[in-house]
Amino acid sequence: MGFEIEKKVCVLLGFMVLFPAICTSQFTPSRATYYGSPDFHGTPRGACGFGEFGRTVNDGSVSAASPWLFKSGSGCGACYQVRCKNPQLCNYDGVNVVMTDYGEGDNEDFILSPRTYSKLALPHVAHELFAFGVVDVEYKRVSCQYAGHNVMYKVHERSKYPNYLALVVTHVAGQNDITRVELSRGDCKQWVPMHRAFGAVWDIANLPGGSITLRFEATSSAGNSRWVESTNALPNNWEAGAAYDSKVQLTD
Repeated sequence: MGFEIEKKVCVLLGFMVLFPAICTSQFTPSRATYYGSPDFHGTPRGACGFGEFGRTVNDGSVSAASPWLFKSGSGCGACYQVRCKNPQLCNYDGVNVVMTDYGEGDNEDFILSPRTYSKLALPHVAHELFAFGVVDVEYKRVSCQYAGHNVMYKVHERSKYPNYLALVVTHVAGQNDITRVELSRGDCKQWVPMHRAFGAVWDIANLPGGSITLRFEATSSAGNSRWVESTNALPNNWEAGAAYDSKVQLTD
């Protein structure tokens, strides 16, 4: 099959049921390059606002995204399988990456961390791939997996207790984009929208008193949206830089 688009026909044997559609694993052609990093990991200064999570998530296999994939910030945290199309230098499976940053190049959708770029290569030839600088690739959206982790809310360091709250939503599993975030105070459940400050950072000023309950809109890669309410409220004494467990897990 080589590096051609994979196609799989779904047939349920035994029951002799033929599904009405063909299950297609569709890759999109593109280009990729890499950026400099002293430890081959990602950068904590990415446009998504993930901080240290954006440097080390997925063992540093991360990427900056083109405007097409960054999607004004809603693409932050999305996962993709990326594979190089040079069979002399590159392995077949490629690498799964997490989007943590924004970047524009010469028709490149992916600006990979050096660690990610090296994983495209066959054994012992990564140095030859780095010499190219830019390679033809193909990619597809895949599910993010965070075994043992619920969705987390990190209070961004720019937050100022108690009046200004900025949040970063992390560990979003499946093929889900966070497209809206809302909060309510106390038991009234009057939902107030937060504003996307930049990337994956949502903020709100002039907070009323009371405990904070959060919910977010998760939009699948197919365009289906649903609201997910956290079962764990932010404490009254939340702190900038702290991370809080939503007690919610997402799937596809």
